[in-house]
Amino acid sequence: MTSEALRKILVAGAAVAALSFTAACKPKAADEAASSEAAVAASAATDASVAAASAAEAASSAASDASAAMSAAPANK
Repeated sequence: MTSEALRKILVAGAAVAALSFTAACKPKAADEAASSEAAVAASAATDASVAAASAAEAASSAASDASAAMSAAPANK
């Protein structure tokens, strides 16, 4: 679960980087609509990255809680 969340964060970060690079490399006379669409897409990718980071944090917390519960539980004999 954690590697899946990290993979999502990595993909979202790569999308943001690609969109930023594309927007920066366009000539100054670029269409404003395309620039606006790129900004919206970058914002959506950033939101996805934040959501993935939040999910990864929640998964880590759940794993920590499960580990604590396992160590606190009496051993079955």
